[in-house]
Amino acid sequence: MSWLTEFVRPKIRTLLGRKEAPDNLWHQCPSCQQMIFQRELEAAKKVCPHCGHHMRATAQERLAWTFDDGHFTRIDLPKAVHDPLKFRDQKKYADRLREARDKTKQDDALLVAHGLVGGKRAVVAAMSFEFMGGSMGSGVGEGLVAAAKLAVLQQAPLIVYTASGGARMQEGAISLMQMPRSTIAAQMVKEAGLPYIVVLTDPTTGGVTASFAMLGDIQIAEPNTLIGFAGARVIEQTVREKLPPGFQRAEYLHQHGIIDMVVKRGELTATLARLIEYCTANRRAA
Repeated sequence: MSWLTEFVRPKIRTLLGRKEAPDNLWHQCPSCQQMIFQRELEAAKKVCPHCGHHMRATAQERLAWTFDDGHFTRIDLPKAVHDPLKFRDQKKYADRLREARDKTKQDDALLVAHGLVGGKRAVVAAMSFEFMGGSMGSGVGEGLVAAAKLAVLQQAPLIVYTASGGARMQEGAISLMQMPRSTIAAQMVKEAGLPYIVVLTDPTTGGVTASFAMLGDIQIAEPNTLIGFAGARVIEQTVREKLPPGFQRAEYLHQHGIIDMVVKRGELTATLARLIEYCTANRRAA
């Protein structure tokens, strides 16, 4: 049988031009375990067609999905201080940054762009969970301030997609200082009379939740998004009570008035366009 497998089969494949299937042709849903054709998943914006589970998306994908026809212009963000504390744990912080940049092709865990949303000008900042867990360091703080200044300059709404594990421990107190800085950035937009809209995506935790993520004029979340400051186990140990089912999930927070709406990803762009129209109508009339 060896001549069949070693000679005949390769010869037939060569004649027919057969190619090996790529490794990423199918994707398994982490919720229902169903296999999904990659093209089908991309068309559904990474939402499982079987169970509706919203998979995590990159910052670049968020921008492409939000702006009209996927057209937008990214801005260069101010360069943050590189490894200010010369921090080292199992690896040097400088090495971790280099690896994250090589992996994501981004300078830090935030992308900022401007363009049209529903035909109206808008500035969008999207956090990258794939970049060191979306941790908030000085680079993210600088980016949020830059996004706020651009929104004020263009007299456009600011939309922020959050996705973060919290502060970046490798920058110590410098990371914590980004909480008031990001709060000031949000206030700049509000004082200019412009809409500040926050879209909470899975996960949004830690210092990001404790600062700019909860300051939106309108708070939106994707289904089943994890939103909180401390972890559920820490809270249970502190209050010495069993937490209710769904605690720190988007639907629970919506029921208790913490966020304004839970919107499926496929409806999110249209919802943002409608909100921008509502929020800027009085401004145009004036």
